[in-house]
Amino acid sequence: MSTLRFHAIKDSFNRPVIEVKEPERRSSIFGKNVFNEAAMRQYLTKDSYKSVMDAIENGSKIDRDVADHISTGMKEWAISKGATHYTHWFQPLTGSTAEKHDAFFETTGDGTSIEKFGGGQLVQQEPDASSFPNGGIRNTFEARGYTAWDPTSPAFIFGTTLCIPTVFVSYTGEALDNKTPLLRALQSIDHAATAVAKYFDKSVTKVNPTLGWEQEYFLIDKALAKSRPDISLAGRTLLGHASAKGQQLDDHYFGSIPTRVVNYMRDLETECMYLGIPVKTRHNEVAPNQFELAPIFEETNLAVDHNSLLMDVMSKVADRHDFIVLFHEKPFAGINGSGKHNNWSLATNTGVNLLGPGSTPMKNLQFLTFFINTIKAVNDYEELLRAAIASASNDHRLGANEAPPAIISVFIGSQLTQVLDELEKVTDGKLSPEEKTDLKLNVVGKIPEILLDNTDRNRTSPFAFTGNKFEFRAVGSTANCAKPMTVLNAIVARQLIEFKEQVDKLITDKKMKKDDAIFNILREYIKDSKRIRFEGDGYGEAWEKEAKKRGLSNNKTTPTALKAQVSKRTVALYEDLDIMSKVEIEARHEIEVEEYALRIQIEGRVLGDIARNHVIPTAIRYQNILIENVQGIKDIYGKDFKKLAGEQMALIEQISEHIAKINKGITDMINERKKANTITDVEKRAAAYCDKVKPYFEEIRYHCDKLELLVDDEIWPLTKYRELLFTK
Repeated sequence: MSTLRFHAIKDSFNRPVIEVKEPERRSSIFGKNVFNEAAMRQYLTKDSYKSVMDAIENGSKIDRDVADHISTGMKEWAISKGATHYTHWFQPLTGSTAEKHDAFFETTGDGTSIEKFGGGQLVQQEPDASSFPNGGIRNTFEARGYTAWDPTSPAFIFGTTLCIPTVFVSYTGEALDNKTPLLRALQSIDHAATAVAKYFDKSVTKVNPTLGWEQEYFLIDKALAKSRPDISLAGRTLLGHASAKGQQLDDHYFGSIPTRVVNYMRDLETECMYLGIPVKTRHNEVAPNQFELAPIFEETNLAVDHNSLLMDVMSKVADRHDFIVLFHEKPFAGINGSGKHNNWSLATNTGVNLLGPGSTPMKNLQFLTFFINTIKAVNDYEELLRAAIASASNDHRLGANEAPPAIISVFIGSQLTQVLDELEKVTDGKLSPEEKTDLKLNVVGKIPEILLDNTDRNRTSPFAFTGNKFEFRAVGSTANCAKPMTVLNAIVARQLIEFKEQVDKLITDKKMKKDDAIFNILREYIKDSKRIRFEGDGYGEAWEKEAKKRGLSNNKTTPTALKAQVSKRTVALYEDLDIMSKVEIEARHEIEVEEYALRIQIEGRVLGDIARNHVIPTAIRYQNILIENVQGIKDIYGKDFKKLAGEQMALIEQISEHIAKINKGITDMINERKKANTITDVEKRAAAYCDKVKPYFEEIRYHCDKLELLVDDEIWPLTKYRELLFTK
């Protein structure tokens, strides 16, 4: 990590605080620890540089001989930056990143040593494929797997290690990571979108999906967080009564950022600059001690890598500021959780945003083509899109009146709704000159003017159009962006392929002009996808009823939502686009279903431990204090003691009732957990944990939280919400 200047100051509690002094202008340090184009020009031969750029821009393969030259240049650059080791940095199906460090150091036969890093070490390594989640693709005794260099995402130095972004595949070729399917999906949408974009501009030869994520997170004092076993083991509080003050005053959102937090943010942002992560925005979020960070948009593969790297950097930087970062979607009950909004668009190699309205009717017809096709794709694959953001942690957030509901819908605003309503009235068949003029000038031609005022946003919508991009708001804060981006790009690619086939058929068979054919197909798509468009309050019961009438899914839990991943339709989608095979799809499904059950199992064990080994003993201890108090009053006042000790006696009884209900809840939960563990079918086991085990969490928590209000604060064993959320 970079060297920063630190200055010791003290906060309002007289605690030492690290104040970060940024050493240089950010523009001058951006990408300094990245093997980017500037570094490659300096350290690679002309042929090596051209080979890497061809691989990035055209997907061409790099010869092994050339790889030796590239690795030599990369090694010299890395060593000049202080690197001593290298690693293949990959994203297994654990949801986080993985790395194994090897030193450049090698011994020679004459007792001396050299720094060595060859093309073979750059291009491929062999981690144990059976030790990562593989969904049955690899047996324990079949350990071989490979990481292979992804030149489209530049290598970088983190600490003293050269990190080389790679894919991770099994010995038999199946993808065991999040990056491989994403790269395949990006290739699919590139080809599909480029073919459609050529209707409007023949010079377009490539389309890159872009992504701008918004990372929400909580910053909690490290010492306080470490005092909570649930935060340490589950990433969230499994019990804890609400603080008297929460977010009800709306005074935290966009408020003045606390000094200690600002210093953390400065430190983090400087590290990001060195690593080429273009972070730009920081602010207080709605909940106390909740914050957000957002970057400039990037090509999707690079943006996904940067977000995965960022989460690691955030935790490391937080540690030296005595913070812990909580990425869990709902770490605290009663206040807002965290999401990771994925802002998605399509950009051509000619510099055009295909989801941005243009200055002419023809450019707006291009915009409408990609806009409507995206809506149609979401309409047709809404269950798969819901499955893409399903997790045990995100289940707490979706539909919690702070985030989008589990029902997938599209918000486009009243002005664009009016435009689509007008287009829906297009006459079937060839347009008359009057209709064409009316459409182009009065409807299509006015889109930029309309969108100037279309700034309202619907935060209850999972998938909203926000001017020149779609914002997938339902993605959870812990998620790897690769999964939702693989699904979104795949379904839009499939839709664009279908669109082009239908337009070309009308041009060929019906002898229609291109514009007429496009308008006719778009009109049908508008009708077909009308059910997915919703402009109202996604939180209300009325929308649930309306969505059901429209035939939209409402998969509220992960085990239910994940079923869409292995439907015949999904398998056909991925296989047709060469994104994943049936084996890879089923393996991922098994991994995610099993992970869900394991996470609920862990939380149940942690909750049972805290309740029985922390809460109940403390409650009994306080109860004994009350009993001694009552006995003392009785000794002094005799038979009249009940008048004086009535409240204490009532407290003793209340504590006993809560203790009994906690104990019973834990016993019943354990019994249900034991039953679930005997189920061999992973889907049924996950459903049992969801439907039979998890419901006890709230019951146990309720009585624990009641005890928190009754027991003496001096002896309560757990740090309370008021300290966790309001210690800056």
